[in-house]
Amino acid sequence: MRLDPFFDERLRVHRKYMFDQAVGVLRTRVSALWPFGRTAVPTAASAAPKPKPQAKADRALGPHARARAKHRRSALAWDRTELSTVGTAGPDVRITEHQVAVPGYPTLRVRVYHPSVVGDAPVPAVLAFYGGAFRIGGIDYPTTDAAYRRRCVDAHVAIAAVDYALAPEHRYPTQVEQAYAALDWLVSSAAELGVDRSRIGVQGISAGGCLAAAVAIMNRDRANHPLMLQVLEVPVVDLTGAHLDIGAMRALGIPRFLTVRELRSVARTYLPRPQDAREPYASPLRAASHAGLPPAVIFTAEYDPLRGDGDAYGAALRAAGVDASVVRYQGVTHDTPIFTGALPAARRWHDDVVTALRRLHA
Repeated sequence: MRLDPFFDERLRVHRKYMFDQAVGVLRTRVSALWPFGRTAVPTAASAAPKPKPQAKADRALGPHARARAKHRRSALAWDRTELSTVGTAGPDVRITEHQVAVPGYPTLRVRVYHPSVVGDAPVPAVLAFYGGAFRIGGIDYPTTDAAYRRRCVDAHVAIAAVDYALAPEHRYPTQVEQAYAALDWLVSSAAELGVDRSRIGVQGISAGGCLAAAVAIMNRDRANHPLMLQVLEVPVVDLTGAHLDIGAMRALGIPRFLTVRELRSVARTYLPRPQDAREPYASPLRAASHAGLPPAVIFTAEYDPLRGDGDAYGAALRAAGVDASVVRYQGVTHDTPIFTGALPAARRWHDDVVTALRRLHA
């Protein structure tokens, strides 16, 4: 199916961004190898302006950390604009913030979105993980917060949003251990949160889908808390890249090398060693067994190289006897769920996620 016209201009910008990134890396490498350095002579005209407060703070960081901080600020600003222009604001809901200790790893922040209830009957809950290639994003991002609010109200479930640590400052298995600690905490704190511990699911999008799938496997291998459901949206579940669907990007005029480069960049940022990509908690598709996992609803997009991951994971779950379905949205891209204010497919995506989450009421 042809790409929805909504994405035409976005695709042009995205292609340029990917090419510019590749060229920038190449220039940096060539400059590092160039034997004839040039020293600039400062002049009054080229004198640096008075640094801003943020610039002063960044100056204390190394060059790579400064680049990451700048990229994250830009991503947050972009996300804020997306919500105001093509997104949908979330409704007011009651929110509680919690700190969860994770032995051997950084303390974790979890924000719980509580649906309105009549009486004191506990409600179902879903442990939720945001996306962002393991290196950007967070529960404070406007589109992420708005989506959790809408899903909380429409599905009438409590959403425990996990603000896991970002890479490369914190690498695997930090995020998975934090995810499991959050599940442990949610189950043990269910009564005080007004949550039914027998009706808990996990949900994640993109990199968050990887964490949601990994914590389901880790839970089976460890405490085996009762999990009713996993909702995985455009998940990456094999960081070796073996199931990357290059055809999705080729159809958009993005060369293979750029798509592969992007996944390798994500894996290098997240994993301490390349061989870690074969571990089941890093790449859930590579688990020795998928038996005994909770039912899964998986969402993929036609123009997303991760559609192959979603298809393969659904097949692996079904082969292990797990109730799993895979739904592919035609004519749309990886970040479709953001665009509920402008794209009908995004609104349908939201409705279908809500329908899946309502299975927790069974």
